[in-house]
Order: sequence, then C-alpha cells, then structure tokens
Amino acid sequence: MSSTVELKTARLTLLIDPAKKAAFEQLCAQQDLTPSQVVRQLIRDYLMQHGVSFTPSGARPPVAEGPPKRRTAPAAKARPAR
Repeated sequence: MSSTVELKTARLTLLIDPAKKAAFEQLCAQQDLTPSQVVRQLIRDYLMQHGVSFTPSGARPPVAEGPPKRRTAPAAKARPAR
C-alpha cells in the first residue's frame, strides 16, 4: 500500500452482492486492512495501469523547474492632495 496521505475525501457508493461483500470484508480483516484502504489502492492501481495521473488531495503541486520568478513590489497608490 502507498504511504501517501489523502487529506480530502469523497464518498463512492456501489452496489455489491452481499455474499461477495462479506467475503471481501473477511479477507480485508485477515490482512489487517479496511475495505476502504483496499478499494483506494485498487483505484490507484487502475489509474496507473491506464496511464492516468493525478495529484492526491492535500499534496503540494509539483514545483516548476528553472530560476525563481522575481516579484516586483506593487506600485504605491497616489494619495490625493489635501
């Protein structure tokens, strides 16, 4: 399993045969994993298998290569004459 921590979550609801669900939950428990952990890993693997890239929520976006951009100070606002 990946060690990436995803900070935001969204719910995925699916319908499954009750016997298959029970077997899946039992197998997950035997492996000391939650069903959610296994499903998230399956989704990550499926995305990788099909060449789909994503940035996990909560992860910092990649830093652009090259020299840092110069920041210029904002122009001072002219004050009205009194």
